[in-house]
Amino acid sequence: MEHVNRVALIGTGAVGSSYAFALLNQGVADELVMIDLNKEKSEGDAMDLNHGLAFAPANKKIWFGDYEDCQSADIVVITAGANQKPGETRLDLLEKNTAIFKSIVDSVRRSGFDGIFIVATNPVDILTYMTWKFSGLPSHRVIGSGTILDTARLRFQLSEYFQLDSRNVHAYILGEHGDSELPVWSHANVAGRSVFDRIKDHPEKYDIKDLDQIFEQVRDAAYHIIERKGATHYGIAMGLVRLTKAILHNENAVLTISGYVDGPYDVNDLYIGVPAIVNRKGIHEIIELNLTPDEKAKFANSASVLKETMAPVLNQYV
Repeated sequence: MEHVNRVALIGTGAVGSSYAFALLNQGVADELVMIDLNKEKSEGDAMDLNHGLAFAPANKKIWFGDYEDCQSADIVVITAGANQKPGETRLDLLEKNTAIFKSIVDSVRRSGFDGIFIVATNPVDILTYMTWKFSGLPSHRVIGSGTILDTARLRFQLSEYFQLDSRNVHAYILGEHGDSELPVWSHANVAGRSVFDRIKDHPEKYDIKDLDQIFEQVRDAAYHIIERKGATHYGIAMGLVRLTKAILHNENAVLTISGYVDGPYDVNDLYIGVPAIVNRKGIHEIIELNLTPDEKAKFANSASVLKETMAPVLNQYV
């Protein structure tokens, strides 16, 4: 019998429903089951999405379900959890979401699920680590969205600056999906030229000093969007669909996800944003880039920020 690709989505808030909509528009996966505590909202979403099937690139079965439907899912995507409230620290948010995740992951595993987890809820690197611990699955089958969106934002900002299609801009953001992340300028290239060479090609138009400002726009993008509209969800939803497609289509695609790093980059026992080869089995390989001394120091700092933030929760739960 032909294999049916099933995705289970847990959490149908702004990110979850945008992911479902992008999945439908791009014709990725054969089945989508939506799971949420807010049954009414999820049922409404499923109905609404089904009404667009006549205009979609491929047929798809979409329904509101429960944890039992995860049993035969290939991928479980978790976008559920609390959002950061004004005055709340990331640690407050982390403690709240770790408790939520414990209950979600336990329920998914009880269904008999034996596929791949994708985690998008913040703080994503730490919640991906907790999902790995709670699930008991091998680390290559637990993937966080990591810096997939930050990398896309960087490619967009560079494409605007150099006036090129963002798909011809290759650059990475590594580290924590958060304030301690870093741009890897030493490996950034546009139109096959390193960004530094491209700047030298046209000194009348470009200036190396502009790179700092470009990175700041990337790092702080979420704050600017949240200030204006309350949440960021379209960009991350499309990043999650890209990741889903790489898995289901066995692409061996290189994406900057939150992967389990134990050795590379001089980091041990941590989920953090790194380039990785992703295929049907999950994370096939973590790619270790040759970083400059400055980039190495920034990456080490980012790793220690994550370890410090995670320590109290880890002691409590694991």
